[in-house]
Amino acid sequence: MQWTIPGTVLRIERDNADGVEEMFSSMFLAGGMVLSQVASITGLEPYTVQNWVKRGFLSPPKNKRYTLQQLCRILHINMLKDVMPLERICSLLRYINGKLDQEDDDIIDDAALYFLFVRLAARAKQLDDPAVWRQAMEEALCNYCEPVPGARERIEKALRIMLIGNVASKMVRTAERMLDEL
Repeated sequence: MQWTIPGTVLRIERDNADGVEEMFSSMFLAGGMVLSQVASITGLEPYTVQNWVKRGFLSPPKNKRYTLQQLCRILHINMLKDVMPLERICSLLRYINGKLDQEDDDIIDDAALYFLFVRLAARAKQLDDPAVWRQAMEEALCNYCEPVPGARERIEKALRIMLIGNVASKMVRTAERMLDEL
């Protein structure tokens, strides 16, 4: 079944969600992405990404190239922006990683958080059962080592919020399409 990778316009088979990290990593072998590539993957206008940088939602690109971590931060914001105000999204990201324009205070790398989320989102239809949710979260975080006490719990809470926000965003888009058909 075809599935849109969260925060992007890219479609893959839902069963291939575990390969998203490898796919994205290969896009950065040349040393980063220019703004037009980021815009192409996200469906965002370039000025939107530039605005998010100016507002401190992510660190500025170096030599006009965005890193995988920066792209993943953009994807987090993009996938939630239809259902949450930007300030709330940033509060969620700060809850996990402190200052948004710095990476030295992060309890988890933005890319690692994004790929954890993708693996969970691909299984979202199965997560209505609390036991399945706990098992999926345990599998997703099995190799995570807390840099500070309580970090894992914070990540779990954030992932739950992100998953619900992602599902809500899909529902909003479905409702809008249905309205357009009236």
